[in-house]
Amino acid sequence: MQDMQKIQAVRDNYARIADNIAQAADKSGRRPEDIAFMAVTKTVDPVLVNEAIDCGIRLLGENRVQEWQSKREAYREGIPVDFIGTLQANKVKYLIGQGIRLIHSVDRLSLAQEIEKQAAKRDLVQDILLEVNIGGEDTKSGTTPEALPGLLAQVGELPHVHVCGLMTIPPPAQDTRFLEAMQELFLKTKELPGADMRILSMGMSDDYAEAIRLGSNLVRVGSALFGARHYPV
Repeated sequence: MQDMQKIQAVRDNYARIADNIAQAADKSGRRPEDIAFMAVTKTVDPVLVNEAIDCGIRLLGENRVQEWQSKREAYREGIPVDFIGTLQANKVKYLIGQGIRLIHSVDRLSLAQEIEKQAAKRDLVQDILLEVNIGGEDTKSGTTPEALPGLLAQVGELPHVHVCGLMTIPPPAQDTRFLEAMQELFLKTKELPGADMRILSMGMSDDYAEAIRLGSNLVRVGSALFGARHYPV
């Protein structure tokens, strides 16, 4: 019974979130299909992840390399997976050419250079996002807004790395000032020579609707979809 309750909760949560995304997209002058609804799968049992896929999820987000390796074979086939967690350079080799569509958390040149090295070995181009610490928090990774243009220029010279946009995890706030600042930074960055700013990954379980209103086209939802604490079913 408990297992079925968890599965039904995922179904109900998916329907509610998808409706909220559609409304937020409409308010921002876009279509629901313009917004990527990512299911964040950290600690979530594959049974529940597959239930979310059956409901309509078409993008998964993994936080930890080892956890992804242990669960990937249990997921439905053909669903794209992004890596969204903090990434150490010595773990890059386990992601490149291994089914990861996009790496969200590139915040320094040395990490981009390691991605370049591993991608070159496999003769492929790895899509990435540059992570921005929009709130200047000491506890979070990400380049500063001021350093972003320089980092983008340096990473843009790497032939096997393709910057597709920006990602941020703003500080918890009672207002939208950090989301607004990120939207402004994204629009400015799009104007830089050689920039290919197609993706703004911004918004999580608590703020995805506001993030969409302020320009995000990829939201990362975990607890609102699967519950605050995750246990095997």
